[in-house]
Amino acid sequence: MTRGVPIPDTVMLHVPFRIVRRGGRKAIALPDGASAPRRPDDALVKALARAFRWKRMLESGEFATIAELAEREGIAPSYMTRVLRLTLLAPDIIEAILDGRQGPDVTLARLMDGFPEEWDRQQDSIGG
Repeated sequence: MTRGVPIPDTVMLHVPFRIVRRGGRKAIALPDGASAPRRPDDALVKALARAFRWKRMLESGEFATIAELAEREGIAPSYMTRVLRLTLLAPDIIEAILDGRQGPDVTLARLMDGFPEEWDRQQDSIGG
């Protein structure tokens, strides 16, 4: 089999992107219209896991108060309280976070500032 056109030694490929900072990490921002597979936000997933673990520990009676558990974990009770609030997120928002489908505005810092307790109001306030 013969080829009519020789294969070049070098192939140039142009991929437009830019480096941006998100949550203290560098990430690639693709041009408008391009989509990349979403990855779960590690900080959000870790905070959700901690929140549900702490909630289970409190509900089981292993620890009587948030202050007692916070002391055992070596963190401030006020921080623990803010993280525990994540257990009040609507199930569809939690699922979106775990799948990496949450909106760009759904960050740990944003959620730690507070959100409505009512699930229907959460969709309007923080999206999903």
